[in-house]
Amino acid sequence: MTESYAPAGTLFGLLQRGRGLGALRAVEDPAAADAVYACVRTDWRWDRLVDERHLYLARLLRDLVLPLGPVADALAGDEDDGGQAARVLELLALGGSDEARGILRAYVREGERWLSVLESVSERWPVEWWEDLRDVARARLGADDDPTPWARAWEHWGISIPTPDRRPQESHLPTAPANAELLAILADPTTSVDRRSDALYVLYHHRDPDPGLVPLVPSLGTADGEHPLPLVTGLLRKLGAHAMPAARDWAASDTRWLAWEGLRVLAEHGEPRDAPALLAELERDWAHRTWCGPMIMAQGLGRLGPEATRAAGVPGTAEAVPLLRRFWVRTPHSYERPAYLRALAAIDPAGLDEAYTESLWDCQAEARLLGIGHAPDRPGVRTRLAYLRDDPMEAPEVREAAGARLAGPTRGAANGAGEAVRRGLE
Repeated sequence: MTESYAPAGTLFGLLQRGRGLGALRAVEDPAAADAVYACVRTDWRWDRLVDERHLYLARLLRDLVLPLGPVADALAGDEDDGGQAARVLELLALGGSDEARGILRAYVREGERWLSVLESVSERWPVEWWEDLRDVARARLGADDDPTPWARAWEHWGISIPTPDRRPQESHLPTAPANAELLAILADPTTSVDRRSDALYVLYHHRDPDPGLVPLVPSLGTADGEHPLPLVTGLLRKLGAHAMPAARDWAASDTRWLAWEGLRVLAEHGEPRDAPALLAELERDWAHRTWCGPMIMAQGLGRLGPEATRAAGVPGTAEAVPLLRRFWVRTPHSYERPAYLRALAAIDPAGLDEAYTESLWDCQAEARLLGIGHAPDRPGVRTRLAYLRDDPMEAPEVREAAGARLAGPTRGAANGAGEAVRRGLE
């Protein structure tokens, strides 16, 4: 969807990306309302599983004192867009908006996707806000609906919802074969994909990491050469440093999935001499505007730290700084943004005060935690910390960290809230 993103420096582009700077500018821009409503109507998240926007948008609506009518209208959108409007209203109700609560209660009575709204608010709202909707729910629940059996509403009302039989996938191999036999199955090129997958399943779920898997990794791809077989990535994570130094050869492979797995291992376990490979991958990601995954290279470069700098004409982590700044500014994948800031702090922390301060307004809770831990002591920062501490819509770990920072020493930004921030990031 990035082709539809506005430029990163415009108000709309900032709001689409959930940047803190967008929230700061919106408060000062009389024309911000249209951009905010546009972001509520369309769910711009790059990855809807991890990118956060609902609280960010709810705060914009509340802070700009915008009418909620257009948000109520957005409930009629598709499952993603309408669902976003519902989550925003859900938060606004928790923040004290009786209007938002009334809109969602009315939607449960009459709306098309009432079931997901009811189940969601029952998990997050006080019981007394939805308890009286039992008869409405009973009357609306039909044969074509797919309610969540463990949703709080059904349990509270004593309404029995059949639980689907979702047994986990099991291997067709017994768990008894020795590792040597399992590795022999993987090494045999005539073995079927199903049987190899079964062997990988047993190794992953029932065995300790076996370094004997390492030389077999290049052969563990799909027939088209596009992807690794299932669980290969998980097994490599379990192997950890045991995959070194083979990972250096994988990283240089023309087979893309193998190169990626090698680079991932280098990012997590490599040495300063591996910095050029990680930097080259980060440059490739920027050239191709790849937004999912650069954070792994950034984390690896940050782990190597400033000592992995240019030596004898070889590029090092210092050369990643401009790239990391560009990714932090431009990425639509807000989940990855904190990783770029962390990597910058590890390699070259100079000049990050404004980035940390902006992060206090960021859409991602993890970014706000970084801002709480490291934004410089200024009157505006302390005002924002109090806002985060006292906002009932905010995540508990962020509220706790903001309170700890405010209760701590005036100087030494990371000290007062350090432990709370660490807990929130775990």
